[in-house]
Amino acid sequence: MTVIERREIALVDLLDRLLAGGVVLAGDITLRIADVDLVRIDLNALISSINENVPSPWEDML
Repeated sequence: MTVIERREIALVDLLDRLLAGGVVLAGDITLRIADVDLVRIDLNALISSINENVPSPWEDML
């Protein structure tokens, strides 16, 4: 194994790296019975940390 393959990253460090750059989640689920679509759920989300460059969208509401 190389050094990179053996490298372990703590979950907190991984979450910190993801939130610093932002994470996009996208997906869809369709519940279908007998080829009839009954329920469809679409998910589109952007998760990011708040800093000087990306202000909170709720500051104006307070």
